Amino acid sequence: MATHLDLQEQEQVDALKAYWQQYGNLITWTLVAALLVYAGITGWQWWQRDQAGRAGAMFDEFEHAASAGDLDKTVRVWADLKERYPRTAYAEQAAMLTAKLQFDKGKVEQARESLGWVIEHAVDDNYKDLARVRLAGLLLDAKQYDAALKTLDGVPAGPFAALAADRRGDVLLAQGRKDDARAAYQQAYKAMDDKVEYRRLIDAKLTALGASPDAAATPAAPGASR
Repeated sequence: MATHLDLQEQEQVDALKAYWQQYGNLITWTLVAALLVYAGITGWQWWQRDQAGRAGAMFDEFEHAASAGDLDKTVRVWADLKERYPRTAYAEQAAMLTAKLQFDKGKVEQARESLGWVIEHAVDDNYKDLARVRLAGLLLDAKQYDAALKTLDGVPAGPFAALAADRRGDVLLAQGRKDDARAAYQQAYKAMDDKVEYRRLIDAKLTALGASPDAAATPAAPGASR
């Protein structure tokens, strides 16, 4: 019996050796590939955490400069931030804040360039859309109406669609296209949450154009159309 078991075990060992000779390399490389993928994912996550930590420390420095109104240092730190960590949320936030400070300091052209960087390089689409709305406002101030409208065309349906429609109304009104402006404001009014305070401003714009949303929602008195 023992001899029978020994022979059976030997046959299994021989079969295993033959199998390993045929498929051993394939199995080994598959395991290596799997380990590399795991290591890559783990390494990427570590790298992201490391990058975020370093970018966060730099962003703290940026915030101090921006809060102090130090435009030169703000721009300098942001330049370092976008060069070293361009694909982090910190770089996008810094670009938006830099643009605001530049605008407040009268550096409108530089503000436009900063917003343009967000539109071109931001990873988060929300930042891109907000930058488009703000850039359209600067183009409106510069009376570059066609460029402003083209910029707003890049804002899809989403969180900033209402603001984009409102800004489009401003541009169209500046062009003297009152009917088109009214339609844009109505779109903005309908798209914006009624709990948002800004909606009252859109209401005022529509009222000035003779299209008060409250009036439109009030049913006509009996016989009023006669």
